[in-house]
Amino acid sequence: MKTRRFTKTGNTKRNADNDLVVNGIEIYSMKIDSKITSRFAHNVITSRAVNRGNVHKEVFFDVELPKTAFITNFSMTIDGVTYPGTIKEKEVAKKQYEKAVSKGQTAGLVKASGRKTEKFTVSVNIEAASKVTFELTYEELLKRQFGKYEMFIKVKPKQLVKDFEIEVNIFEPQGITELEAEGTFITNDLQNIIKKTFSDKKGHISFKPTLDQQRTCANCSQSVLDGDFTVRYDVKRTAPDDLQIVNGYFVHFFAPTNLPKLPKNVIFVIDISGSMSGRGIEQTREALLKILDDIKDDFFNFILFGSEVQTWKETLIKATPENLDEARKFVRGIDTAGMTNLHGGIMRGIDMLNAAHERNLVPKRSASIIIMLTDGQPNVGISNTQDIQEHVKKAIEGKYPLYNLGFGYGVDYSFLEKMALENKGLARRIYPDSDAALQLQGFYDEVSNPMLTDIELNYPENEILDLTKNNFKHFYDGSEIVVAGRFIDNNQNHLTVDVRGEGANDALSYTTQQDAQQTDKAFQEQEYIFGDYIERLWAYLTIEQLLEKRIAATGEEKENLTAKALDLSLKYKFVTPLTSMVVTKPEDYNNQDGIADKPIEGIAQAVTGVTLAPQSYLYTSHPTWYTSVDGDPHFIISVPQKEDAICFNINENPGAILNLINDPVTGITVNGELIGDKRANSDAKIQNTYFGKLGIANKHLDLKLTVTPEKITIQNGNEKTGFTWLDSVTLQQEGLTLIINRKKNLVLSMGSSASFVIVLHQVWKKHPLHQDFLGLYTLESDKLSEQTHGLLGQFFHPIDFTILEIHPGSDPKKPDATMIVKNNELTVTRGWQKDYRRDPKHGVDIPCWFVHNNGAGLIDGVHTDYIVSSLF
Repeated sequence: MKTRRFTKTGNTKRNADNDLVVNGIEIYSMKIDSKITSRFAHNVITSRAVNRGNVHKEVFFDVELPKTAFITNFSMTIDGVTYPGTIKEKEVAKKQYEKAVSKGQTAGLVKASGRKTEKFTVSVNIEAASKVTFELTYEELLKRQFGKYEMFIKVKPKQLVKDFEIEVNIFEPQGITELEAEGTFITNDLQNIIKKTFSDKKGHISFKPTLDQQRTCANCSQSVLDGDFTVRYDVKRTAPDDLQIVNGYFVHFFAPTNLPKLPKNVIFVIDISGSMSGRGIEQTREALLKILDDIKDDFFNFILFGSEVQTWKETLIKATPENLDEARKFVRGIDTAGMTNLHGGIMRGIDMLNAAHERNLVPKRSASIIIMLTDGQPNVGISNTQDIQEHVKKAIEGKYPLYNLGFGYGVDYSFLEKMALENKGLARRIYPDSDAALQLQGFYDEVSNPMLTDIELNYPENEILDLTKNNFKHFYDGSEIVVAGRFIDNNQNHLTVDVRGEGANDALSYTTQQDAQQTDKAFQEQEYIFGDYIERLWAYLTIEQLLEKRIAATGEEKENLTAKALDLSLKYKFVTPLTSMVVTKPEDYNNQDGIADKPIEGIAQAVTGVTLAPQSYLYTSHPTWYTSVDGDPHFIISVPQKEDAICFNINENPGAILNLINDPVTGITVNGELIGDKRANSDAKIQNTYFGKLGIANKHLDLKLTVTPEKITIQNGNEKTGFTWLDSVTLQQEGLTLIINRKKNLVLSMGSSASFVIVLHQVWKKHPLHQDFLGLYTLESDKLSEQTHGLLGQFFHPIDFTILEIHPGSDPKKPDATMIVKNNELTVTRGWQKDYRRDPKHGVDIPCWFVHNNGAGLIDGVHTDYIVSSLF
């Protein structure tokens, strides 16, 4: 929780006598209460604060929760009056929200905040001496990995709290075998405060530091409580599975132990396009070398794709010591080259695995896996993502899982996720940080020990309704398969299950039974249990799986999945991607109603950074972390660390040539010449201008590329080569790769430097005003040097900004705000600009903060400084 004065003047200093009060607000109690029953966690965070000042103040409730969790409830109680959150269908909530926006009230409450977390923020203004209690409830099914269930709690009160406590109660009918708790912020002094006990079916953890124990040092008023608090445990396994029946619902946990490991056949399909150069390819090599240390008696191969596809060996080979040594040499020599022929790489891998099975080159009883790593988007060969998905699905035919790892933010994550889910795998984002190699290795470890293939858990069809997924391609050591369902007869209290699977030596086949009396017996110690936990577990798992299926579905199937998931989300009051929670507040002191949504991986929520007031916006878009100029020149500047963008326009006369990019180190410059409409529009105050000609040069290579809406000319020294937009071309020569996609766009790479996409906009030839024009999109701009400048180039270096005081603007749908950037205070407007890279006709709306007056205060100098005399 954090505090900020509502008014701008008269900052309140911390009361020297009372370091519990920050800006007039004391958080006197914070409790995190977690109840886990049969892996299903029900968590309640309660925070109590009081306004110790003598004027009204703004109090913040600011918590982070796991991405895998669903919020189920929130309420605010101010001086005894409770303001509950209500969960509604997203569209209904959005209409209510837009109504609030039109009144000048806006507050989005949830945004993705880290690799594993979402941040929930709400604030309220309260009178002097008033008290407020915030209570947030969320639920999740804990997943088993590496032999343990893990629950983590983000701890960050941001100030000293008189009464701070974490309490976790666990009840597992199978019995608990181990229980541990740790915190990233736990010092030696704090270690002894974690109280941990478990016996048979119950486990208990508490952490209750005193005020002095919370301090960063003896006389400090800062809190040491800042980080992750993690609980891990496992249960007894006297049988391979456990069935529980309660109130007409059942859950079946399947995790056999002591099975012999299945040999595996793994193909690594690795993107080596230019964008992977530097740290990306280094970390990939590092991870692959570690993985090679773990491959024993398996079959494997490497496929690399840039513009071309290359393989290490022609077929899968056995991991003998000699072959592994040779593989290490190959991996150490992997380097980047060219563009992204993703289709060619993945199809080569599938064909190789299919051939290995057909020719019996791999053991009959073995598990096959394809792991693909890419950091970009397909732009060589077949680059239409839908076509790639169809080809891949047809070639794999459900025979083995495809795991897609998206490196960084330049990937089309939704495409990778769809393709993986359609092929019984999953997608994972690899964050481009210092530990990227560990992330890659960690993912491999999860799938490195298959124990069974083709697992089926079969239940009597005439007894069960609404069964969750019950067949699985692979079972990995240390994981767990969970199936839940609803009985047709609510009073049914027994169940028989047939279990089938293929192991290393033979088939697994047995029948297991359970009745409600056995479950009741296990549940005699009921004090930790919330009664409908199996029903809620079933609902959680069903919604999760419906949403997953929905990703790859289309048409009527998608509509049906959406309707089912929405119905359950509303019935069980879960905030999912289909629902929103509307949070109402008292109407005094400019309090603003808010809306809580579930962020989706691969969709960047356009929100302001962590340091801001809690207003955020409901506009969403695919992450497009590149910088571009298009249209009437609209400049879009990506700020990936904020998952947001800044934009501005340049209004200059036709004929003016603007310097867009200038890098003295790589020798690359990009200039653009403006054109206007065919004739001036007498009604418009400012005339439309567009880029009608782009010049891209590489001084070191003596290369010049001139692009107009009619033709593309390459000048290499004194040699000239010309193309038109009616050509489909892939041209590779020293230091240059050029791909022309007929009548659409061209993709240009120069040396190992940045790549550029130029989009062709064609208008109706007889249009009275408009004429054809161009847009420029820069990819992998980090490959240019730190000395890069220009209207676009100056933004290839990290830029930070802060948004304050969001308030209604002249357009009710576009609020204004104050932006602090480059030590300037600017008035900006929330709006959209079009990104035409994928869809040149209609474009995609990119939400951004719009800087007025030709980017004044954002760009270095003034816009006229960037006017140059010629295209080169």
